[in-house]
Amino acid sequence: MREREIIFLIEESKEGGYEARSLGHSIFTEADSIEELKEKIKDAVRCHFDDKEIPKVRRLFL
Repeated sequence: MREREIIFLIEESKEGGYEARSLGHSIFTEADSIEELKEKIKDAVRCHFDDKEIPKVRRLFL
């Protein structure tokens, strides 16, 4: 069954930059800027799911 959305919690990293963790999946990534983080989240989601299972909606919460 395909999920419709995946939710990420974004926090500032103690070392600088930002960290993103998905809620309900083992997906974590980090980057120096929010724009870079958005791209890394897309890549992480593509790596975690098969093409047919990728959720269409990604919600990011700061």
